Amino acid sequence: MFALVLLSALGGVGFPELLVILLVGVLLLLPGVFYLLALQRTLEKCASGSRTLSPGLVWLMLIPLFNLVWHFIVVTSISKSLHNELTHRSVASAEPEPGRGIGLAMCILEAAGLIPLIGVFCGLAGFVCWIMYWVKVLGYSRLLDQPVG
Repeated sequence: MFALVLLSALGGVGFPELLVILLVGVLLLLPGVFYLLALQRTLEKCASGSRTLSPGLVWLMLIPLFNLVWHFIVVTSISKSLHNELTHRSVASAEPEPGRGIGLAMCILEAAGLIPLIGVFCGLAGFVCWIMYWVKVLGYSRLLDQPVG
């Protein structure tokens, strides 16, 4: 049913064009899915008492527009959860709030990406910060893989 509504809305778009649109959509969504998996797995490595967000809630990021606000909450919660877990494990961290700075910069730049004219530049900078934040979270995730002792 949804496919019929989509086809009628697209008008003269044929099957090959629709297939290309769907393929491009999936390819653009795939990195986001791996990003959310990384966030979820990092939260799962934190003891339940250290977590400030349930790991499964990161998937709410897939809701368009809502994710602009939710991303701020996810970044802040992951930062607090990592701080709590590292403190619990007596592991020193270079950051008092792990990943919070680059994560909030990413969120702000992504939101500013909606502003006409400067949005393109903010979006590109937000993309760079997104990659940097993802790498930072993966680093903390690897740190949490080390045995507690």
